Formats: sequence, structure tokens, C-alpha cells
Amino acid sequence: MELVLSVSIGVLVASGVWLTLRPRTFQVIIGLCLLSYGVNLFIFAMGRLVEGAAPIMPKGGFVDPDVYADPVPQALVLTAIVISFATTALFLVVIMASRGLTGTDHVDGSERNP
Repeated sequence: MELVLSVSIGVLVASGVWLTLRPRTFQVIIGLCLLSYGVNLFIFAMGRLVEGAAPIMPKGGFVDPDVYADPVPQALVLTAIVISFATTALFLVVIMASRGLTGTDHVDGSERNP
């Protein structure tokens, strides 16, 4: 389970960095989305990978914290998902306005022919 999660985080972050360095704005936005997904998975993994465990500990007595998941990373990821959705929507509106004004979707505003 840890290996699959680690590889998926690595692939998402590597793909996100590669797309962020591309010259077209839509690719940059998709790269930022992939980066945020990779970071969300990383934060979620910090809450311990426990299958079938309750996220909240019951009241009273001694409780073994190793059998419970940490709810704080889950709440952080949920908040990050909402913020990244709103940020992506804002980026897309700005890209559409920039494309309408400049006529191109390159990051620097000009098309280069290699």
C-alpha cells in the first residue's frame, strides 16, 4: 500500500512539474492541478495509512492511537481540494481573458518557432 501511494505521489508531482514548465498556459494549469493532487495525497498519507480504522477516538480510558487514523490531515486535504478547485476556476477565467486579449495561449504572450 505504501509503495503504491509513494509511486503515485511521485508520478503526480513529476508530471505536474513537467507540465508546469511547458510554454502553453493550459498545460501550466493542468500541471498545477497535478501538483496539488500530489501534495494532497502526501498530506493525506501523513495521517497514517490504516485500513478500516475510525478517524475519531472514543471517550474515556486509555486508547491506543496506533489503531486510529489522524483526522487533521483529512480535514486539511478536504480544505485544500476546495481551495484548489476555486483557484483552478480563477486561473481558467484569467487564461480565457488573456487569450482573448493577446490571441495566443503562450505563457509569455508570443509564439516562438524553434
